[in-house]
Amino acid sequence: ENMAELTADGSSAPLPGRCRYFVEKKKRYCKMTVAEGKSLCGEHANNTEGENYRKRIPCPLDPKHTVYEDKLEKHMKKCNSREKPKPVYYVQDINGGTDDRLEAPREQVHISSLSQEELETVIRKLKMATSDLSSTLENQILSHQALHQALNDPKNGESAFKHLKQQSSLLGNMERLGLLGSSRCFIEFGAGRGKLAHWVDIALQDAKNVHFLLVERATTRFKVDGKHKNRDSVFERLQIDIQHLCLDKVPILMKKNLPVVGIGKHLCGAATDLALRCLVERNTAKYEADEEPPPKRSKTGLAEETDLVSESTKNSINEGKPTVPVAGIAIALCCHHRCEWKHYVGKELFSSLGLKAEEFSFFQRLSSWATCGRRRPKTETIQLGEASTDQKDDVEEHDLRDESSLLNSDNVDGLLSDEERENVGRLCKLLIDHGRVQYLEQKGFSASLQFYTSPSVSLENVLLTAVAGPTS
Repeated sequence: ENMAELTADGSSAPLPGRCRYFVEKKKRYCKMTVAEGKSLCGEHANNTEGENYRKRIPCPLDPKHTVYEDKLEKHMKKCNSREKPKPVYYVQDINGGTDDRLEAPREQVHISSLSQEELETVIRKLKMATSDLSSTLENQILSHQALHQALNDPKNGESAFKHLKQQSSLLGNMERLGLLGSSRCFIEFGAGRGKLAHWVDIALQDAKNVHFLLVERATTRFKVDGKHKNRDSVFERLQIDIQHLCLDKVPILMKKNLPVVGIGKHLCGAATDLALRCLVERNTAKYEADEEPPPKRSKTGLAEETDLVSESTKNSINEGKPTVPVAGIAIALCCHHRCEWKHYVGKELFSSLGLKAEEFSFFQRLSSWATCGRRRPKTETIQLGEASTDQKDDVEEHDLRDESSLLNSDNVDGLLSDEERENVGRLCKLLIDHGRVQYLEQKGFSASLQFYTSPSVSLENVLLTAVAGPTS
């Protein structure tokens, strides 16, 4: 929309009701509307002192926006950037792991700064550590009838089709492990718009007493949760970092005591470790159930009164025992270069192999070699500004991320062939993931890694699954 009209000499002028401040950088007048009797909008009134001048200052909570100085106190009470009250299930760093300051790696050394001998030493340690691990994972590329119609919809573009194939295989693997059924709560970690939970709900049309918790730390637009309002299943969002989420204090889980199934599609790096610890290693001794503030009524309309929480649940919390049973886990892994030693759950495997935080730091960064050489060129990547709403959601975060800094700092051109680099990256991922498998096995789960989709669909094609019970 053209917000300016031409004057007699051909120059532009603001239309009536619009701000008369000329934005030099944009070579046009500001397009904001103004209050009756005013010539400047709130943001630009600060640029011209006059009879009715009111000074605007940067907001102390977020300097990206300004506020009238005489209205600061009122603004501070309603500013969207103000610190909000913590939910009852917030427990600081409960899933963060141990802060091994003595084990922390020295100042990070770029892979490119290593001599050929030093790099060979790192790779030799990696190959020794993985020599007893099976590098050939079982293929479990499955599908689920719930997505049959969507997969055959010609309106879907290539990107959407690839995501549907991944979601279909995820559901197929969950069905194979007996994780789809009535009377359970599915927790989608890193939920985003909530599409994986959406398809699980579609697959469970005839199931009863099914609940969904969608864990996402960021506010999310275009959520698909609203499509389930007329169904029996209950959807609830928990806007919180996984690092601070205590499941034993989530009111719906305290009330229902349903078996939990943890799910996630491409849960980046350390977020996987945080989610695993959130599910199976909850230090409930940090708090007392009787110290809870009175719960509020949730948006789902379910009353969460404390008298609905069973005495056995309260007693378990007071004794420091996890109260939420975990039936299983299905998490599609990705972005191992974003793992962190502090949060990593597989430290015991590294220790048993004589490896420490320093080696982990190298392996974590070398893991990107498994996929970065086969990333799509930037010119082929869908640009967010040009994509439709559905397309934006169907482009993986690791496909959009600019990895140039990582590649530049870890570039070893001439020392290894592309094939050798890719193999090193795969071994790094394998070692990190086997640490997670061992961790789950020690917690009483039968855990495994498998390919759940082909590399042509996603380069991050490994699925971590676990079911309650002893390992085979």
